[in-house]
Amino acid sequence: MKNFIVRTITGVFFVAAIVVSFLNPMAMVFLFALVTGLTIWEFCGLVNERPYVQVNQFISTVAGVYLFLAMAGHCSGFVSTDTVFIPYLITIIYLLVAELYLKAKDPINNWAYTMLPQLYIALPFSTINVLAFPQAGQYSFVLPLSVFVFLWMNDTGAYCVGSLLGRHKLFPRVSPGKSWEGSIGGGVLVIGVAVLVWWLLEQYAPESSQLNVWHWMGLGLTVVVFGTWGDLVESLLKRTLGIKDSGSILPGHGGMLDRFDSSLLAIPAAVIYLFSISLM
Repeated sequence: MKNFIVRTITGVFFVAAIVVSFLNPMAMVFLFALVTGLTIWEFCGLVNERPYVQVNQFISTVAGVYLFLAMAGHCSGFVSTDTVFIPYLITIIYLLVAELYLKAKDPINNWAYTMLPQLYIALPFSTINVLAFPQAGQYSFVLPLSVFVFLWMNDTGAYCVGSLLGRHKLFPRVSPGKSWEGSIGGGVLVIGVAVLVWWLLEQYAPESSQLNVWHWMGLGLTVVVFGTWGDLVESLLKRTLGIKDSGSILPGHGGMLDRFDSSLLAIPAAVIYLFSISLM
């Protein structure tokens, strides 16, 4: 009972922080830059416990945060030149060249685990700026907030339906608790929420409604599929590392990777989807 209360309180503050941050572009950039840094720091700490792995935790974290901020500046129009990405490229080159002088027993491991958080965490989080700034100088919270709402609704629907009707395992090797019934239930709920979002925008904020109802349903389905894959990818990561939670920074919810695993694939997938229908 105590753990349920802790999880509930943490969950409420977690959702509130994300929702409130999207109401202001500076708050959104600050929060997700912080999330990017904390997640990379957590990831590097986990992999550094593996044999013959020593990732530079500090520089990797700074590089990932810088990539996020550079992308925010580029997408918002605050920075008008692409040279803002050059310091990030220099840092990546440094992380590669440094292995020549560190005399590590297995430098390939270090290279691989150094690049992985940049590709798996920093780059996906940075693409949220593409959703938030559809045009330079124009901020809109509708698309990035909708992605998170869809992820939360998918989790809720999958848990409820899976608990009641779950019989067929979705991916038992990686996540024995997930079922096909739960995944379908989560997807149906998200499609319904997507239609509701479209209707609310049409009624109360038509200037913010860039998508028709079919586009919204497609976006919801995209988030469901890739959010589920994102969850499974993190589950595979934890099984490989032999851990239950990625961290303990969020009481009752584990670590940053545990909370944002779905979004790491859902956010870039949403960007690709929107570009594919030529609406970005």
